[in-house]
Amino acid sequence: MSENINIDQDRLKKVTSLLVSQSRPADENSPYFELANKYSVKVDFRPFIQIDGVSYKDFRKQKVNILDHTAVIFTSRNAIDHFFRICTEARIEVPATMKYFCISEQTANYLQKYIVIRKRKIFTGTKTAVELVELMKKHKKEKFLYPCSDVRKNDIPEFMDTGDFHFTEATMYQTVSSNLSDLEDVYYDIIAFFSPSGIKSLFDNFPDFKQNSTRIAAFGPTTAKAVEDAGLILDIQAPLPNAPSMTGALELYIKKVNAL
Repeated sequence: MSENINIDQDRLKKVTSLLVSQSRPADENSPYFELANKYSVKVDFRPFIQIDGVSYKDFRKQKVNILDHTAVIFTSRNAIDHFFRICTEARIEVPATMKYFCISEQTANYLQKYIVIRKRKIFTGTKTAVELVELMKKHKKEKFLYPCSDVRKNDIPEFMDTGDFHFTEATMYQTVSSNLSDLEDVYYDIIAFFSPSGIKSLFDNFPDFKQNSTRIAAFGPTTAKAVEDAGLILDIQAPLPNAPSMTGALELYIKKVNAL
């Protein structure tokens, strides 16, 4: 448990409230609701970040010609939505010959919102950029377009830069901080974060935020680093070998401190 819980014993106080910096799950069987019922914890959900589309005017400034490309790389539903939005605003009809490289089957299935999947060439990974890159290695003659956010991981661009690929990155949407002003006087025992952008949003909204006895949970190493870089105490880190999810790590923590 030492890898999951901060060693400061004064911080190991009972947990009765939790703020999850994401949207409320649509599935009523979500582990968050089980956690709330099992430990009598009030769990609230509030996205700390939101996705805004880049205007067509700003997209044009990037001087990216979509029809110069023969393949599109999709790593999220947001990328799909904003790619086809830009195409609509630009009055571009995407040719049936366009190939689509999707990071997961779930992402690939989302394409049917815009195209008839059975009539298109779609290549699918199984969740990671590494697997997607392996697929692209077999199609090095393609001219790849990568619709992405202004805040994105470096894995795909870095690989494409080192390989012999025709690759264009196009920013089609932006990750911005949500307005959280209504939370100014609201206290939570734990706030759970899932990206560095969430930490940025916290301080964009509350520049004078003081952690005091609020415990911070972070999912992933980049989020954990952002917590520490912001001068906050990281109390709960996920994933762990014995808790691969955020809810699993939260339960380990709550179970321990609420029994003290």
